[in-house]
Amino acid sequence: MNDLDKNIHTAKETKNPIAKILWILLGSFFVMIGAIGAVVPGLPTTLFLILAAACYIRSSQKLYDWLIKNKTFGPYLKDYREGKGMPKSAKILAVSMIIIFAGYAVIFAIEDLAIRILVAAFGLIGIFYVTFKVPVTEDIDKG
Repeated sequence: MNDLDKNIHTAKETKNPIAKILWILLGSFFVMIGAIGAVVPGLPTTLFLILAAACYIRSSQKLYDWLIKNKTFGPYLKDYREGKGMPKSAKILAVSMIIIFAGYAVIFAIEDLAIRILVAAFGLIGIFYVTFKVPVTEDIDKG
C-alpha cells in the first residue's frame, strides 16, 4: 500500500463526540441495510456499504478498517474508494439487476404513477452512473 492509499484509508474522525456517535449509528444502519440487501433480491448491498464506509471514515478508524477488510465486500469497497472502479462482470451484473428489479417494480409491483416515475428515474440514474462514471477493473479473484 503506497502513501496515497494509506491517506485515502485513514479516518478523518470528527472531534465532536455527538457527531461521532451519529456517524457511527448511521454507518451501522447502512451496514445493517447492506447485510439485508445481500439476501433480499433488489435491495442493493454495495451502495449501502459504500455509504457505511463514508460514515465510518468520519467517525472510527477501527470500524472503517473492519468494513474495508471484510473478506467478501472489503476488496470491492477498497477498490471503489481508491478510484479503481469495479470488475466488468460486476458492472454488468449491477446494471442487469437494476434493470430487472426496477423494471419489475415499475411494470408489475407499483400502482401509483408518481412512485413508478420516481423508481424509473432512480433506476435510470443508477444505470447511467454505473455505466458511465464507475471505471472498469480487471476481473480478478479477490479471495
